[in-house]
Amino acid sequence: MRMNLIAITLDCPDPPALAAFYQQATGLEPHPRSDAEFAGLNREDGLFLGFQRVDDYRAPSWPGQTVPQQLHLCFQVEDLDEAEARLLELGAGKPDHQPNGDNARVLTDPAGHPFCLTLK
Repeated sequence: MRMNLIAITLDCPDPPALAAFYQQATGLEPHPRSDAEFAGLNREDGLFLGFQRVDDYRAPSWPGQTVPQQLHLCFQVEDLDEAEARLLELGAGKPDHQPNGDNARVLTDPAGHPFCLTLK
């Protein structure tokens, strides 16, 4: 049996805002049926990145587990410093705890989800 991953959906307080952050960060195309409750981005190969509104959303705590992260995304980049600077300008955060030294960076999106940047 083979399973193909077709979608990843993140809980958040503001789907359009989080979709805009990831659209600017990745260049993915906005899904035409996005709205205030559910927004999405499409990748050429069919992968869908979705964002769904959750009432009383609580951002994950990283690296602590007061509110577990539950999942995180990883992105390959050619230049860590350049990618980090651009994402911070777009509204990402950078936790103090950085476990991977010079090989990767952990950032958080505007809704608090941790994600990693790794060298290509």
